[in-house]
Amino acid sequence: MWLQKTIRLQARHRGFHLITHEILQQFPELASVQTGLLHIFIQHTSAALTINENADPTVREDFEQFFNHAVPENEVYYQHTFEGSDDMPSHLKSSLLGSSVMVPVTHGRLNLGTWQGIYLCEARNHGGNRHIVLTLQGE
Repeated sequence: MWLQKTIRLQARHRGFHLITHEILQQFPELASVQTGLLHIFIQHTSAALTINENADPTVREDFEQFFNHAVPENEVYYQHTFEGSDDMPSHLKSSLLGSSVMVPVTHGRLNLGTWQGIYLCEARNHGGNRHIVLTLQGE
């Protein structure tokens, strides 16, 4: 069985945000699959997805600090600058982190580790709503 659905995430400020619950709320069809894989793809070039620590919010804050240091704004060599000083760094951060994650599904639930959650990595100061394509394969 294959299912595919596009969902919309609420707008968030720049940073790393847990979105696992928001995905599950908008994809109740997941419960019908005993064994499968969920592919989660973001349809944007200035935001990314990753899986990491879901318990301590300072992990997400540290991620934000690291990426702001690793990929700073206002570099003199940036040519793509007409959409704002946060735009080119957002494209670089998106490429470094990636546009998708894949999670196993077991007994109608995401089979994440105890301390794992899905992050939206919002790289723009004001990114707006984000669209996610969920593709579920399973039985």
